[in-house]
Amino acid sequence: MDWNNPSNVRALVNRLRALPRENEWVEFKVNNSDPQEVGEYISALANSAALCRQETGFLLWGIRDSDRELVGTTFRPETAKHGNEDIQSWLLRLLAPHVDFSFHTTDMESKAVVVMRVDAASRLPVKFKGVEYIRIGSYKKPLSQFPEHQRRLWKNLDAYSFEEGTAAADLTVERVVQLLDYPAFFTLHKQPLPESRSAIIEALETAGLIRHTVENQWQVTNGGALLWARDLDAFPKLARKAPRVVLYEGSSRVRTQKEQTGRRGYAAGFSGLVGYIMDQLPNSEVIQGGLRMDDSQFPELVVRELVANALIHQDLTITGAGPMIELFNDRIEITNPGLPLTDPLRFIDLPPRSRNEFLGAAMRKIGVAEERGSGWDKIAFEIEFHQLPPAAVLVTGDQTRVTVLAPQPLTKLDKPGRVLAVYQHACLRYVSNQHTNNASVRERFGISDRNKAQASRIIREAIDAKLVVPYDPSAGPRAIRYIPFWADPER
Repeated sequence: MDWNNPSNVRALVNRLRALPRENEWVEFKVNNSDPQEVGEYISALANSAALCRQETGFLLWGIRDSDRELVGTTFRPETAKHGNEDIQSWLLRLLAPHVDFSFHTTDMESKAVVVMRVDAASRLPVKFKGVEYIRIGSYKKPLSQFPEHQRRLWKNLDAYSFEEGTAAADLTVERVVQLLDYPAFFTLHKQPLPESRSAIIEALETAGLIRHTVENQWQVTNGGALLWARDLDAFPKLARKAPRVVLYEGSSRVRTQKEQTGRRGYAAGFSGLVGYIMDQLPNSEVIQGGLRMDDSQFPELVVRELVANALIHQDLTITGAGPMIELFNDRIEITNPGLPLTDPLRFIDLPPRSRNEFLGAAMRKIGVAEERGSGWDKIAFEIEFHQLPPAAVLVTGDQTRVTVLAPQPLTKLDKPGRVLAVYQHACLRYVSNQHTNNASVRERFGISDRNKAQASRIIREAIDAKLVVPYDPSAGPRAIRYIPFWADPER
């Protein structure tokens, strides 16, 4: 729904007024705009909408509850405050987890009406000042007083899929084909473009990108929009999930040279996104066949896999955040909202756990993702092949960041970097049915065969960090081999 169109807001008000009665996800008020009450209602409406399997809850000011008469309101959310703080920022601070809500003011019959829309709770019940609220009929109550409602709510939240939510509704067929890049959909699936619009719509519906409503209108799902949007800005709830690429001057974030936000859906725009990133990266000069050629300091396969991971494995329920790719002269940092479902130390060997199954499956079908757990194997192999420092994963707050450093000599690689490199080397060789030894570590770091002692010191650092262990501690110095800590049969 286009909330900037007053006629859309007025039509929604009339639809809500026509409901047979006030229910768990719709509340009518006249002038009661006490900030504490508003915060409690946001919690209650978010949780009640999730309980009733509605995507949105509503609180309307200017409507008399008893007869749904338009009476107008004096509440002005754009100027309302709690103390000296704007009411909206005050409410946002006290809601946990963050839930998307907004105020919309319109005039109807020369009377002011305010609509507050609240997204349904997704991962967790929404609290205000640490308390979860719920609507019981038309009454707002603490959720803890109703254990049966609490159990039903948790059951609904566990089954919640952001991808199945609605990105846009009440659409005509003409509007659907304007919003979705259907030519790219058929091209990337290696299918001919259907000759009729009805066949196009049927294919999009079969793929789960759109669905039909009882009012003979169409909806675009969140998953459909994220994958195939012509312009993500056309879907206000998803616009902040567009990937951002930021190019900095030097190795710090002090000066930004360039910033670009993706507009197309993840599938439709993936090739262009990776191409844009590679164009911004510094090149190094190499000699091939006697000719001087420019080659990126960062392998394209590594960039491609890490960007795909950030898009597919992000936590889509975190509002106001999306994947970010930051480019420095000495590294790439790729950040996505959400914590990993697998211990980062086990990325190489454990099978993948999919947070967004619809996105993952769709990206696999067009060759972007494999969903076989080989992504990090490829990343580690390419990094070793080009003798780059290891890819480091940092989990902080509610986000995951992967850093890949530009080429640098071993003498400049710090101890944590050396240890991580040996560990990832041992993981990669173990899943390939190979063991790690002094010779393989020398090859990994480009150490001369004459300098076995240096490789032994690096291996000892990894053993002391408890990341690798000897396969057979009784083996002699020439025969000793090493495995990752998790492969140790004595663990």
